[in-house]
Amino acid sequence: MDEHRRPGDPGWHGTTILCVRKDGTVAMAGDGQVSLGQTVVKGNARKVRRIGGGAVLAGFAGATADAFTLLERLEAKLERFPGQLERACVDLAKDWRTDRYLRRLEAMMAVADKGRSFILTGNGDVLEPEHGVIGIGSGGNYALAAARALVDQPGVDAETVVRRAMAIAGDICVYTNGQLTIEIIE
Repeated sequence: MDEHRRPGDPGWHGTTILCVRKDGTVAMAGDGQVSLGQTVVKGNARKVRRIGGGAVLAGFAGATADAFTLLERLEAKLERFPGQLERACVDLAKDWRTDRYLRRLEAMMAVADKGRSFILTGNGDVLEPEHGVIGIGSGGNYALAAARALVDQPGVDAETVVRRAMAIAGDICVYTNGQLTIEIIE
């Protein structure tokens, strides 16, 4: 059990974030479901955003308030290091790992700009995935596997891969629905 949760607290669940990079296009999608225990509390949450003046896509999984805190911090880092997504991510990861307040945040982020994609975690990880595909959250592994199977098909663009893979994840993961927010950088 997470040390920050009270005993008996069912905890917030539910997010699938998928980012696909193909043929110069980046597509990021997030489902809209927020669950508390076995109850769907909201079906149309927006978990994917444009930040950094619209040049960066960010998707979050985890506690909502924590994710918004991290999004704000990443946006501040991007203002400090404009056009340098990797540097902004590394600087945020350092803060996240060493700051007493930030260390307690329960969230994970997928971020991408025109050239690079990264996963950021509270362990200080800034990971650049192989194959140009990121999947995080409760349905992230399902979406990741589906996207990896679809991404090399000829004539299928990044947005189509994201839509198909998210549909597959939604069919498998009870914490993932079909209400998608999709952002694209071309």
